[in-house]
Amino acid sequence: MADSTVIVVGNEKGGAGKSTLAIHIVTALLHAGRRVAIIDLDLRQRSMAKFFANRAAWMAGNAQVLPMPVEPDMGDGKLLARATEAEQLARFETAFAEAKASADVILIDTPGGDTLLSRTAHGLADQIVTPMNDSFVDFDLLGSVDPVTLDLLKPSIYSESVWEARKQRAIAQGRHAQIDWIVVTNRLAVAAARNRQRLEERMEKLARRVGFRMGPGLRDRVIYRELFPFGLTVADLSNEIRPVSVSLAHVAARQEMRSLMLALGLEAGALDAPLDAAA
Repeated sequence: MADSTVIVVGNEKGGAGKSTLAIHIVTALLHAGRRVAIIDLDLRQRSMAKFFANRAAWMAGNAQVLPMPVEPDMGDGKLLARATEAEQLARFETAFAEAKASADVILIDTPGGDTLLSRTAHGLADQIVTPMNDSFVDFDLLGSVDPVTLDLLKPSIYSESVWEARKQRAIAQGRHAQIDWIVVTNRLAVAAARNRQRLEERMEKLARRVGFRMGPGLRDRVIYRELFPFGLTVADLSNEIRPVSVSLAHVAARQEMRSLMLALGLEAGALDAPLDAAA
C-alpha cells in the first residue's frame, strides 16, 4: 500500500474554525471513496471526535448509512490532557501507526496553542491547512505589521513553527520531502471591506516570503454549524438525507467546499453532484 497522505489542520489561535474545516474535508474525502483516518489532538474539546460520534448516532436513529473514518483510540482526552508529554506522545505515536496501517489519508486536527503533540503532527504533515479569520488579529500569528503604516515587518510565531516543521522534515527525509502549506481565510463576511483588501495585500507579501499558498475560504454561514449536531456536512446532503430544509444557501456552500477541495488538490467527492434546493 502506498504511504498515507497526512493533512494537518493547524493554527495556534483558537476560534479560527479548524475543526469545522477538518470535518468538511474528511466528509468530502469519504464521499470520494478515500479511506480516511482521523486524529483529534484537541484533547479537551474534541470537536472533530464529537462530530463523528454524532454522525454514528444519527445514522443509527435514522436507518441511514454514510461513510465513516477510522478513528484510532487516543483514550480519554481529558485524562490524556493531564498526562505527561511523554505519555501523550506515546499514545499519539501508537494512534498514528494504526492510522497509517488502515488509511490512505490521515487528517489531524490540532488545538489552538503550541503543544508537543501539535508540533509533532506538523512535522509529519504532507500538507498543512491553516484557517484564519478575516482579521488582523488572526494575521498576527502569521506575520507582524507596523502599527503605523501596516507594512509587513516579519513572519510571526506560527509561521516560524511551520518553518521549523519543514526544516525537521527535510532533515529526516531529505529535501524532496516538502510540506505544502495552504492558508485559507475562514468565516468571510458576505460584504467586501477595505480591511479585507489591506489584509489580503499583507497575506500575499507574507506568502511570497515564507512560502504558503492562499486558498478560497468559507463564508460565515449558519449552514456550516447547523448540521454539526447530526454529524453531517453539506457533502452529505442528498435527496434521501435532508435533516434540514435545503435552500440555495446550501447549494452555494457546497460550491464553496468544492472550490476549497480543488485548491487543496483533493477530490471533491459528493460535492460534484448537483443538489436541488427546496421549492
